[in-house]
Amino acid sequence: MPDAVVVGSGPNGLVAANLLADAGWSVEVLEEQPEPGGAVRHDSEVAPGFVNDLFSSFYPLAAASPVLAGLRLQDHGLRWAHAPHVLAHPLTDGTCAVLDRDVAVTAASLDAFAPGDGAAWDRLHEVWDRYRSDILDALFTPFPPVRAGARLALRLRGGGGLRLARTLVLPVRRLGEEEFRGEGGKLLLAGNALHADLAPEAAGSGGFGWLMSMLGQTYGFPVPVGGSGALTAALVHRLQARGGSLRCGERVERIVVRDRRAVGVRTAGGETVDARRAVLADVSVPALYGDLVGPEHLPDQVVADLRRFQWDFATFKVDWALDGPVPWRCEDAARAGTVHLADGLDELTRFAAQIAMRQVPDRPFSLFGQMTTTDPVRSPSGTESAWAYTHVPHDIRADAGDEGITGSWDAKEQELMADRVERQVERFAPGFRSLIRARRVLAPPTLQALNANLEGGAINGGTTAMHQQLVFRPVPGTGRPETPVTGLFLASAGAHPGGGVHGAPGANAARAALRRQRFGDLTRVQRALTRRDRTGDKKRSLCQ
Repeated sequence: MPDAVVVGSGPNGLVAANLLADAGWSVEVLEEQPEPGGAVRHDSEVAPGFVNDLFSSFYPLAAASPVLAGLRLQDHGLRWAHAPHVLAHPLTDGTCAVLDRDVAVTAASLDAFAPGDGAAWDRLHEVWDRYRSDILDALFTPFPPVRAGARLALRLRGGGGLRLARTLVLPVRRLGEEEFRGEGGKLLLAGNALHADLAPEAAGSGGFGWLMSMLGQTYGFPVPVGGSGALTAALVHRLQARGGSLRCGERVERIVVRDRRAVGVRTAGGETVDARRAVLADVSVPALYGDLVGPEHLPDQVVADLRRFQWDFATFKVDWALDGPVPWRCEDAARAGTVHLADGLDELTRFAAQIAMRQVPDRPFSLFGQMTTTDPVRSPSGTESAWAYTHVPHDIRADAGDEGITGSWDAKEQELMADRVERQVERFAPGFRSLIRARRVLAPPTLQALNANLEGGAINGGTTAMHQQLVFRPVPGTGRPETPVTGLFLASAGAHPGGGVHGAPGANAARAALRRQRFGDLTRVQRALTRRDRTGDKKRSLCQ
């Protein structure tokens, strides 16, 4: 019987398993899919010789994460690669905003839009540089981040703290208007905000856009050499080197609860795997509380709150094998790992508004990845392994285009939407479509079939909007990995601090399990000492 069972082998589950193994626990990880990794996997299915990441590709949060740094995955084969530029946001007129790890290069790019905007970027970067370590410590620890939060509050006391707090809750459109005269700086912030499901007018989108931009400025948007699955392979290798076990093709259908305590899991094959100390679930919140744990084990208020749980946007992705480099109008875009495709801030707002109205966007804002530009081993010399993803509503009511996409996502609709994404790329890179050797379409149902946590292709474990963050994540009054069931811990992106490959939810869950065990051991010792003292008092009284 293992000390802990971990359900799911995404990065959070594997981080949790590694930390428990480091503490001397025996750990068994059960994974539904035939291979580990969750949304961190790659393959060569698009075309021979081309490596394409199935889901996530670029990892600024992993590069910044003290959790992953502490695992020393470089000792287990992980290597990182960077594109010459971190990110580019071209416009159809040929101008282009560039984010580069050299702040002077970024600033010069923005000055080309409006003199003085480079200095404005420098000021935003100075704030980040001053508080970066405390912000990251607060971000990657359980909520409330007592120690990191106290240090940050001490440094921010007075008017400076209030100004930064105001900046973090601003809509990104307003933040861009306050800081920049030209379009370039606004585009970098707003495009990065839309890595989550935050419209330019949403409260908090300014803080998220600033955070992602500054992470890129400092750490870049690196990729694992050879494919995203190299990160998973390093985590698995480390776990197995410490005695942990991993079984794939094992779908957990129930968490076994006795006397309000999680004591193991039952698989779809009928096997019961007992857990001596804890069960950690790297699964989505609705799956945990709707499928794996029955409502009879949950407080009525939690069950009611779960009816209000909100997913982030659905995702539609296309992978390509290209016969040559992308023919961008803007040369700087050719050197960027990630390219944002929307013709200005208003087009970003228009895109987000169409999704809010449950329409399939007619000009889909797309995040475009140039993987061979970033990591040359991804495809043969002179070619490009590329992808793009965009967002669509979960519940589609209309098509803002004229092709009648309904959200059935049958073969015809998948091809229509993939063509629409390619037309968006063509606006910024005329001739792109003539380079396509092969493509693969990953519609929302396909993404979910490949990873059950990605409900409808939702990639962040739930909305990033303020009403489902911090103490509201995943439901009001939580914000921590502990669940209403003793010995059961939420270790997925559904827990604080949310989506992204950084390992914090898994680490927080593992540390909570270890803390509970230590507390339990201490309590048992105290009880034993109390019993001994009482027995000693009784013996003394008999001798008197």
